[in-house]
Amino acid sequence: MHRHPFTNSLWRQHDETVPYPRLESSVSCDIVVIGAGIAGLVTAYELQKRGKQVVLLEAAEVGRGTTGHTTAKCSVQHGAIYSKLIRTFNQETARLYYEFNEEALRYLKDQVVDGFDIDYETKDSYLYSIEGSSQLVAEREAYEQLGLAGGDATEEVKAALPLPVKQALVIRDQGQIHPVKYLHELARRFVEAGGRLHEKTRATDIISGPRPIVTTSTGRRVQANQVVVATHYPFNDIRGLYFSKFEVERSYIVACETEQSVPAGMYLSVDTPSRSFRTFQEGEKTYMLVGGEGHLSGHVTETRSRYDRLDRFAHDAFDAKKASFRWSSQDLITLDHLPYVGQMFSREPDVFVATGFAKWGMTNGIASGLLLADVLTGRENRFRELLNPLRSKLKAADVGQFLKTNLDTATQFVKGSLEKSGLLDDLQLDEGGIVQVDGKKVGAYRDLDNECHLVSTRCTHMGCTVNWNDAERSWDCPCHGSRFDTKGNVLEGPATKPLSYERKPDASKQ
Repeated sequence: MHRHPFTNSLWRQHDETVPYPRLESSVSCDIVVIGAGIAGLVTAYELQKRGKQVVLLEAAEVGRGTTGHTTAKCSVQHGAIYSKLIRTFNQETARLYYEFNEEALRYLKDQVVDGFDIDYETKDSYLYSIEGSSQLVAEREAYEQLGLAGGDATEEVKAALPLPVKQALVIRDQGQIHPVKYLHELARRFVEAGGRLHEKTRATDIISGPRPIVTTSTGRRVQANQVVVATHYPFNDIRGLYFSKFEVERSYIVACETEQSVPAGMYLSVDTPSRSFRTFQEGEKTYMLVGGEGHLSGHVTETRSRYDRLDRFAHDAFDAKKASFRWSSQDLITLDHLPYVGQMFSREPDVFVATGFAKWGMTNGIASGLLLADVLTGRENRFRELLNPLRSKLKAADVGQFLKTNLDTATQFVKGSLEKSGLLDDLQLDEGGIVQVDGKKVGAYRDLDNECHLVSTRCTHMGCTVNWNDAERSWDCPCHGSRFDTKGNVLEGPATKPLSYERKPDASKQ
């Protein structure tokens, strides 16, 4: 039987950083930041530098979350975003969003000058279409209206890519980095500045009050003046109905070695299916990183084929070898395509959030950290209202997206209860699925040692039925994107509690 390789991120292959300790006792501080991804670390680092005493809690380990599973393009070119923002809002809003992300890029470049060793490279960023796209026509006009450093690059991209390109746009002097190196550099400097970082410490609740208290899965407490939730998907999403405000999309990335000359720059197609690619140089090896094949999280079981299609594209377009690394990432898309950064709830002025970066967490995450650091230290920041999570004026497009997202969630609740289940004995080695055991539906995975791992199929977030993900060997919730490993442990929130689990040795297939 062909066994598909287990997924592993290129960025984590040489991750030998000394681990940070678990939180072993309750503590008090000025500010507690939850989540050590790019937004949480920039927030914590900046606050600590400005004289605040900060405690940073990470449920897993630094670099194991979304930031460590991205392509790490640092660009203000976020697909065809500017024409969309001009159409949905106005030119001023589009300009502010551009400047918000441009500020992050400047911050990152200054850090490189300051000695951050993060494999930073300056690259031009391109959008292209091989079919011809009205989106690119509108986006080019938006570039002209906003005065962006770029524009039409059709002939340039035709000459650069071995693809039948019909249209292309460019924004000059963007960047790409090694995201895990960046996180570890931020973490090291944060701790050196006096901050406290605790890994394998999952926050499970925030108790409101004059000084809110964060509780962890082990019963420890952190009391602070303010709390920042930077957990990618906010784990405390029930209050404020945040679960109803996101579309959760999963996408895939392969890293393939190639000995051919490769195009300079970072590229993203606006066609369907979309393709995103950049290069990464490691010693004598050149990797082509190809991303795409996105779908709503938890809605696809046979995800292995997604990697196979990206693999074929890399081989056909760039004569690349079979993928050395394969991994996936999860993105939150807000109703109006602007992140939520700021005060999280109208009646809790001391709880803040940073989330909803879509596929552009590098610059959005950095800029969000800078914004929150300003807000929490009393500094003016002109982007505060732009990204206010409490903004209430929904456009017609937002209402339509809200209804679509929540209708889909309701559909998944019903669908999960009606789907038929298989038989445990039918599972092959390294195969999972929903089966009947003792008259009850359970999620089962038969590992390579022929042991079956059984979990509840009921997501611990809001009770939706989880689905098997055959490439990641995970149980994924189609309602709000929570993910669990084969033993039920939480891989990705908003869920904070594991699925109930039992191991069942099985000799029937020996």
